[in-house]
Amino acid sequence: MLDLLKKCGISDSNLGSCVGGSDWFTTKDTGINTSINPSNEEVIATVFEANKGDYEKVVKKAQSAFTEWRKVPAPVRGNLVREMGNALREEKDALGSLVSLEMGKIKEEGTGEVQEMIDIADFAVGQSRMLYGKTMHSERPNHRMYEQWHPLGPIGVITAFNFPVAVWAWNAFIAAIAGDVVIWKPSSSTPLTAVAVQHICNAVLKRNGYPGIFNLIIGKGSTIGELMLKDKRLPLISFTGSTTMGRRVAKVVAQRFGKTILELGGNNAIIVDDTADLDLAIPAIAFGAVGTAGQRCTSTRRVITHTGVTDTLIQRLINAYKQVNIGDPLQKGTLMGPLLNQGAVDAYMEAINAITVAGGEIVYGGKPIAGTGFYVEPTIARVNNDWDIV
Repeated sequence: MLDLLKKCGISDSNLGSCVGGSDWFTTKDTGINTSINPSNEEVIATVFEANKGDYEKVVKKAQSAFTEWRKVPAPVRGNLVREMGNALREEKDALGSLVSLEMGKIKEEGTGEVQEMIDIADFAVGQSRMLYGKTMHSERPNHRMYEQWHPLGPIGVITAFNFPVAVWAWNAFIAAIAGDVVIWKPSSSTPLTAVAVQHICNAVLKRNGYPGIFNLIIGKGSTIGELMLKDKRLPLISFTGSTTMGRRVAKVVAQRFGKTILELGGNNAIIVDDTADLDLAIPAIAFGAVGTAGQRCTSTRRVITHTGVTDTLIQRLINAYKQVNIGDPLQKGTLMGPLLNQGAVDAYMEAINAITVAGGEIVYGGKPIAGTGFYVEPTIARVNNDWDIV
């Protein structure tokens, strides 16, 4: 583990706020965020949380950087993102392993998440040469009208634990080629992956002489997050998280007439009728349900079946679930890692209890797995679609 952390630039204690391409702020008296390995409940490392003063410094530096960055030609902005993509290619294996270590998703998913960062970088590079606008005839002699897209300003990006690095890239690289700069508040549950990404950003920004394009501030949602939501200097907030929190984000930002991008929770269903090919349906359901231990907004949560195939489907799903190898996400052959933390395990048990209280039947799983780590059994339950838990 120590070699991995060293490759990612992670120390035992890490600073938590930085203007991209510049020095880290040295605040150490606000609080300490301790990152826990969900597979064994051991401390990985700690991060010093930022305070309001750090936030102000980051925003002011971002504003200053924006006034210059917006004037840089879009293809040149795209070249910076291209270099970010290349830097991520070099660090793909290490960063993917860190995602698995800190968040708990299996190594293939962790590495795949970094590949998503690379993919969006490649996409953004192409888009940097495609910021087209219409030209139109005017009723005025010797005049033409044209359409031009203008950058917004410093963009606030608040990300969730389940995709701790990819969601930032989806926002940051598109924002960068459009002429915007980004202030990133990552999930408090996965601060180390954010620190590692910022190290990569800093190297690229310093090499190219563009400070303040990608900025990081790690702190509690109740302090740093609230400052971002209410800050009129951030014209857009991109938030990924729960539906409950998303409603608050939308309300607070709308009160200052800001813009929001919200990627919230899902209650996803697969419908299986009596003509379905179960050889295709079973692997799709199982992967959709147990991937990332069911902690994705796109996770399969419900299966609505034709009565003629229900029993067969359940039995085949049980057989599939029995083959899911649960364990250390960094070990080869593991198909499902742990939940994020004890709070996630408690929420899992509350859901199981709600099902049984409502009269549902747990046909497979339904229990935490004994031992260290936040592991639970993948679960299948018979329920009615009109129940609150469903």
